[in-house]
Amino acid sequence: MAININDIDLSQYPYMDKGLEGIVAFSSRKSKIDGAKGELSYAGYDIDTLARNSTFEEVCFLLWHERLPNKQELDELNEQLTAERDVPETVLNYIRSANPKSEPMAVLRTAVSMLADDDPEVLEMSPEATLRKSIRLTAKTPTIIAAFDRARHGKEIVTPSKKNSIAYDFLYMLNGEEPGENATRTMDVLLITHAEHGMNASTFTCRSICATLADVHAAVTGAMGSLKGPLHGGANTAVMNMLKSLDPETDIVAFVKGKLERKEKIMGFGHRVYKTYDPRAKFLRLLAKDLSKEVNMEYLYEWSETIVKIMKEEKNIDPNVDFFSATVYYSMGIEPDLYTAIFAMARMSGWTAHYLEQLGNNRLIRPRLLYLGETDLEYIPLESRS
Repeated sequence: MAININDIDLSQYPYMDKGLEGIVAFSSRKSKIDGAKGELSYAGYDIDTLARNSTFEEVCFLLWHERLPNKQELDELNEQLTAERDVPETVLNYIRSANPKSEPMAVLRTAVSMLADDDPEVLEMSPEATLRKSIRLTAKTPTIIAAFDRARHGKEIVTPSKKNSIAYDFLYMLNGEEPGENATRTMDVLLITHAEHGMNASTFTCRSICATLADVHAAVTGAMGSLKGPLHGGANTAVMNMLKSLDPETDIVAFVKGKLERKEKIMGFGHRVYKTYDPRAKFLRLLAKDLSKEVNMEYLYEWSETIVKIMKEEKNIDPNVDFFSATVYYSMGIEPDLYTAIFAMARMSGWTAHYLEQLGNNRLIRPRLLYLGETDLEYIPLESRS
């Protein structure tokens, strides 16, 4: 007979919690989240301050080193990131041959894993070598995403310009033309706000793989598999697909209330950690407003504000980072199925930062399992089974 959980002495499992909610699995210096206050900081710096004043490259340095760089250090990092943007021809050949209908995240996951084949330090586990590999992964991920998007549309793959920022070069490779200052800055802010976020599902995956002393390519590939799910990184794509499915003349109030009455989920709202407004959503809300006006899609922003109001009144929940980031990406002309891949592009810095941290104080991750299946079953020979 099966074990009934009500018959188990749960005092033997004092830390058991479905979904590990409230369980402290790791300590970290990379980021701090205060869910009750709606605060997020990277290595001591408030996310709003970083979004307004910093650059993604500076944030990468901050996450890897837990301090801001001086000018010389930032210049050196920029040079390293710029030099590492090319991807091996074997990876480009894979991208060209990939099914154009493939999910960008699936292609990205495979291509990033393939980078291990050409990395001369793939099995070198020293902090110095791991940092160099982290730089390479962060530099090459934008190239892979842009290359696949162009290849699937029958366009020639654009090689990195190797000038200016990651945000600039990504948009250049994606669109085949030099981006404007406003578009570049907007992409930079998106990368900053998605770079790191505590012990989320994909970061937990990354650290768990690292704990086995598998290489960093394996760890971030596993993290991308976790991020791909709609309950994690895929939520902003779901938000935009919902908005895109509506006619501009849609009665948005009736639409949202109808979904709530049918107990259907409105993507982009609520968070396992935040009990108030997601701090990342605040700045993206302003970007969404300005960008939608710039591209004559103000109705998207107006819909968003209406949905936010209804969800607060009806459910008392606030938007998360995915809700307004969807409108920002779409206003920039980026297709919805690329959103999660761009999320991964930003989070590569956070994943690799956690990998470095895990290596510094490692122990194999081995939680306990509560068995609830059958016990003491009699083995019946195959020929006697009905």
